[in-house]
Amino acid sequence: MTVKLGVPSKGRLMEKTFDWFGAAGIALSRTGSDREYAAAVDGIDGVELVLLSAGEIPRELAAGRIHLGVTGSDLVREKLGAWSEKVTELAPMGFGHADLIIAVPKCWVDVNTLDDLDAVAAAFRAKHGFRLRIATKYHRLIRDHLRDHGVADYQLVDSQGATEGTVKNETAEAVADITSTGETLRANHLKILAGGPVHKSQATLFKSRKAEWSTTERATLETLCRKLGIDR
Repeated sequence: MTVKLGVPSKGRLMEKTFDWFGAAGIALSRTGSDREYAAAVDGIDGVELVLLSAGEIPRELAAGRIHLGVTGSDLVREKLGAWSEKVTELAPMGFGHADLIIAVPKCWVDVNTLDDLDAVAAAFRAKHGFRLRIATKYHRLIRDHLRDHGVADYQLVDSQGATEGTVKNETAEAVADITSTGETLRANHLKILAGGPVHKSQATLFKSRKAEWSTTERATLETLCRKLGIDR
């Protein structure tokens, strides 16, 4: 029986994940070409490496098809309803930092907070006959955040491309997206609402609550956590 560890299959998240485990003496590696998803683990017995997209990992954890997974904390919260019933955060990994924020046009000089957004959204609907549109990929997180802050007169529009460009393209009046530096927002003449981000995301090692954990697999997890310096 092996513990299945899902990690991002490409890019900086994969490289940083390999470095993070490598610093603890656990070598993760791809064993095939970029088009193959074969992988290997050295430095600990009983762990199988599974290469997946970062967006797939929350679903696989929730389904119990992998025991452990590395992905952004934002993706787990967005893709999994009642996420804490399905996965446990074992360790923040210190990379992949990004903030989920809500931003509006800079020219909206009187809109700086969520209360301001609520007021302008009501006025917008009265004037235009439809709700203010917020473009985002993060429907669950943004809907919950706006509900918690009493913002009601809006609609979320799906954005799978360049979210920051939707205001300029007049397909949305505001945006909610992940940002690391804010440069793209500034380049598109957008400003972040005050009051802090919706969520501060980073790469995190998660444990599935839905996977089957045999006695052998639990022992492997204990060994892994000890090597990684994770206090359980």
